[in-house]
Amino acid sequence: MPADERFAVRRESARASVPRPLATAPAPAGVPLPPGLALRGRLATGARRPEAPRGSGRDGSGSRTPRTGRGGGPRRAYERARRAWDRPLTAYYVILGSSLLITVLGLVMVYSASMIKALDISKPATYFFGKQFLAAVIGGGLMLIAARMPVKLHRGLAYPILMVTVFLMVLVQVPGIGMSVNGNQNWLYLGGPFQLQPSEFGKLALILWGADLLARKQDKRLLTQWKHMLVPLVPVAFMLLGLIMLGGDMGTAIILTAILFGLLWLAGAPTRLFAGVLGFAVVIGFVLIRTSPNRMSRLACMGVSEPDPEGGCWQAAHGIYALASGGWFGSGLGASVEKWGQLPEPHTDFIFAITGEELGLAGTLSVLALFAALGYAGIRVAGRTEDPFVRYAAGGVTTWITAQAVINIGAVLGLLPIAGVPLPLFSYGGSALLPTMFAVGLMIAFAREDPAAKAALAMRKPGVRWKTMRRRVKKRSSGER
Repeated sequence: MPADERFAVRRESARASVPRPLATAPAPAGVPLPPGLALRGRLATGARRPEAPRGSGRDGSGSRTPRTGRGGGPRRAYERARRAWDRPLTAYYVILGSSLLITVLGLVMVYSASMIKALDISKPATYFFGKQFLAAVIGGGLMLIAARMPVKLHRGLAYPILMVTVFLMVLVQVPGIGMSVNGNQNWLYLGGPFQLQPSEFGKLALILWGADLLARKQDKRLLTQWKHMLVPLVPVAFMLLGLIMLGGDMGTAIILTAILFGLLWLAGAPTRLFAGVLGFAVVIGFVLIRTSPNRMSRLACMGVSEPDPEGGCWQAAHGIYALASGGWFGSGLGASVEKWGQLPEPHTDFIFAITGEELGLAGTLSVLALFAALGYAGIRVAGRTEDPFVRYAAGGVTTWITAQAVINIGAVLGLLPIAGVPLPLFSYGGSALLPTMFAVGLMIAFAREDPAAKAALAMRKPGVRWKTMRRRVKKRSSGER
């Protein structure tokens, strides 16, 4: 036989000797298979591999080998929180939720802190709470209106609000019309138990008008010149400061100055220009404090731990006593001792001290966390927008609320002089609550104007969601169910 034929016969016999897979040629019953062929047969036919007992690793030692491909619990939680914070509607919900929580908690603390004060002046225990609740209801309506207003309408209201505010602040200084409260001539009598402090609305007026002015100048590329950055923003701000200082309200003047500096900082003022305006304001403030015995006494009460024998620094010392006696979780809601005549103004400037006494360190840290969340959300709104008016206005409102909270809490802690400013959204006072809630509504409107937030809110409308679901459903034939 030739060699080629012998090679072909050997090849065919070798192919015939190889066993076929069990999936195509199953072995006859009763015929054992080699272990390797049996394993391949089970895998080919889809049989499941026997599972190892729980608690045994691949090495059979009984210990499970750790996974190294994914991060641990804290890292995964951090990534999840970061993704949640980067969602389009996060700032919207944080501003709305934190402001409402601060307002509701403020109402509770106003009721608790003002009961004894109301009974002392022969009024019902709910006297101050009722007025604050009415102001919160009106402020909630203003916040809702501001949140639904478009940005163009907010810009259009800038000049009317400024002119009305200046007129009311001038009217306060007219004898027989304006009235004095605690030595400050900054109030208008509205009839009955209601009064109005126009200087509180001056903060909102300066923010809206200043944001519109700087936005128009930025569109015309005029902010690179120092005269366009300062004029007329600084002269108008100084006019408002002069009207406030005529009534002797140093605390409101400090907040207005902080708003002015915030607007200049956002506008990109050079360091030397910013430092020059700041130095000028410091000199004026030093002169005003030095020439007033009342302000000098407040400055001398910083860091005191006990009142003077003659009765000086009484409020500052008892504010520290209230915070110190609160402990970790406080003495209980309504169980404050300092509000029984020891701490003056427990429901206004020093309501944070009563909060520390009744709710303890946990309550005060919760209030601080809410203000921190509100401020951070405002910074996010100002930093992510492309509209210069939104950037300046959101930054101005954030500066206003944050600076006022820091000054009030710093005075209660003895770290700053007592400036006489309320805690935003928390202390008693309708004149302070109304413009602040309108400003919060302003930031909510700005958060809604973000393109990604607009798209997310539009998807939540029933009509849009129904249309989207209809697009995803495939068309079926007439005979298909």
